[in-house]
Amino acid sequence: MVAGNSACKVIDRLKRRAHLARPDSHEFEVQVMQQIIENGYPISLLIAEHSRMGCNLMETALRRCRHITVAASAVESTEFMEAYRTSNPDVCIISSGLKDGPTAGFRAARELRELSRSVSIIMLLEAAERALVIEAFRSGARGILTRDDPFERLPKCIQKVHEGQVWANSEQLKFIIESVAENSPKAITDARGATLLTNRELSLVQLVAEGRTNRDISRELHLSEHTVRNYLFRIFNKLGVSTRLELALYAINQRDTSSNSYIADS
Repeated sequence: MVAGNSACKVIDRLKRRAHLARPDSHEFEVQVMQQIIENGYPISLLIAEHSRMGCNLMETALRRCRHITVAASAVESTEFMEAYRTSNPDVCIISSGLKDGPTAGFRAARELRELSRSVSIIMLLEAAERALVIEAFRSGARGILTRDDPFERLPKCIQKVHEGQVWANSEQLKFIIESVAENSPKAITDARGATLLTNRELSLVQLVAEGRTNRDISRELHLSEHTVRNYLFRIFNKLGVSTRLELALYAINQRDTSSNSYIADS
């Protein structure tokens, strides 16, 4: 894969530069990503659509974008997972409906997140309905597009999600915040089931999801703003997030999708 091979060359080159961060550090990863983007290496994309024609149309439309290359495409969940394993793309764009079912895209995204927590997923929805948007983020999406969006947004979305950002409009972000705020906080655990946050920290997560400021939180919990900032710093470190939006998304992804799913599996 072009992008993958180019990234490996960048990593090898950076390892030989003694003044850079250790290769296993977050700073090192950021430096690698910046150099890959700055040097114009193409972002490899895996497309999952409900038809071959849909895959071909998207691939043809993206050919004009030099910084994006389509590594593979698929129309069914099993085909998609196999394509991911063999092509190892930078970004996956998954239609909510695939050939094997109208909600198969959500299932494929969740399965992919189980395979790789760091994967970059964009969900392509039939409409920007609240239930679909929430389910997309619950399934691990970092970006949302609908079939009513102009094509010009697609390459921009791919670029931003590849850079680690969240792509969603203000209405979709409102859906996320409301979803977290409507549910009582649940224990956030790691892969082994160990609780990561204390009850006090969970309370802060809930208030952040409701859109409260540090001053609001300090008044609600009878803490100083300095203490609130320290709590948030510890929470961000524990969960590996860096913004309040990422914290809300993390909370959504931690919820039990089998019992709280907004979309019924077909």
